Amino acid sequence: MDASVSAITSWTFVEECPIPQDVTALLVPEERAIAAYKTFRDSAVFTTKRLIVRDAQGIRGKKVEIYSLPYSAINMWSSENGGTLDLNAEIELWTRAGQIKIAVGKRIDVRRLDLLIANAVLRSS
Repeated sequence: MDASVSAITSWTFVEECPIPQDVTALLVPEERAIAAYKTFRDSAVFTTKRLIVRDAQGIRGKKVEIYSLPYSAINMWSSENGGTLDLNAEIELWTRAGQIKIAVGKRIDVRRLDLLIANAVLRSS
């Protein structure tokens, strides 16, 4: 598996958060941010066209790597809610780049996140 894909698989969406202001500079014309989720070091933003994952790196977090996953690259996805023993939910994406797993924190409604992905993927195809 590609190293960049394996880096994404270690992400955990902790909670929904306000859309970061500086994401606007990354958007193409007619693209708008829909929802954002806090990760351990930065954020993931769902737009009308793609998922943008920002990864602050280094001790001070000044180096930022940005992953951009167009919804058209997602072939299939699954969602799993938390249970009694395993409290964490999970989203799994099968893409042209490979399989991506996203752990979903207990403060996030995984079914709402699933619907967000469904709307994005099915409207882009």
